[in-house]
Amino acid sequence: MDPLSDVLSLLKPQSFMFRGLDLGGAWSIHFPAYQCIRCYALLTGECWFALDGAAAIRLRAGDCILLPRGHSFVLASELSLEPVSAASFLAGALEGGVITHQGGGEVTGIGGYFTFANAQSAMFLDVLPDVVHICAEADRFALRWFIERLMQELRVPQPGSYLLAQQLVQQILVQVLRLCIAQGAVDNVGWIFALADPSMNAALSAMHANPSNRWTLDSLAELASMSRSSFASKFKKTVGLPAIEYLSQWRMLLAKDRLVNSKDSIAVISRSLGYESESAFSTAFKRLIGCSPRHYVSTQQTPSTQQTRMKD
Repeated sequence: MDPLSDVLSLLKPQSFMFRGLDLGGAWSIHFPAYQCIRCYALLTGECWFALDGAAAIRLRAGDCILLPRGHSFVLASELSLEPVSAASFLAGALEGGVITHQGGGEVTGIGGYFTFANAQSAMFLDVLPDVVHICAEADRFALRWFIERLMQELRVPQPGSYLLAQQLVQQILVQVLRLCIAQGAVDNVGWIFALADPSMNAALSAMHANPSNRWTLDSLAELASMSRSSFASKFKKTVGLPAIEYLSQWRMLLAKDRLVNSKDSIAVISRSLGYESESAFSTAFKRLIGCSPRHYVSTQQTPSTQQTRMKD
């Protein structure tokens, strides 16, 4: 798989919640911070979006707002209004339903969030911008189609709706991250923005496709069609850390996932990730994670699962 698909598979998108809004009159709603990715699409009308501590954005019909890091924010017809909490505003509203406020008819939209099963999600999401405003027609059309299709499945369940909704959530997430890559590739630093650069993408794809390979700066630079020194400098500048350190961190994330979610022994995991021995793997794991693989397992799993792992 490509690096983005690799990361999303590791994060395991899990739960989601989407609702429709049909608003009329004057209103202001405060949404608290939550560890998730949030998506909002304005279908008709105009309103204000204000991220805590940042300048307000005027949203118009067709615009989408993405909050990759789940910060708190306010949606309002007028910024001067005192906001009510989202918990009280949404009280009793059904998942997939449409909330009508003061007769509706002036502003309509769709919004929601999705979360991840993997505890490492913050490491990947923290490189993303606080907010992405999608106002280009082609971009917002693609994202809105997925969100509206998801709302339809949630609002009128049919056989297979839950499975289809899960797939749509993953498609929304891919669209979100693609837009983040496209909009942030010039000014932002991080693995996801580096994917927009063909030479960096080539190196990242190789490391993700074969993490057990004994990659060196020379072999990665050759894949990127660059000199060793130019590659090393550009990789650190665009990704935010040296190439071999990125490879080590990716191996450790794979290791942590397999230690918890597979029945593979530590010896099998260490060999599959390119370490010559279990001892070499354990040393690297402790250096990067701060504890031994066995201790990590003991903090993540139930006693019965620990016992099974220790017998391997």
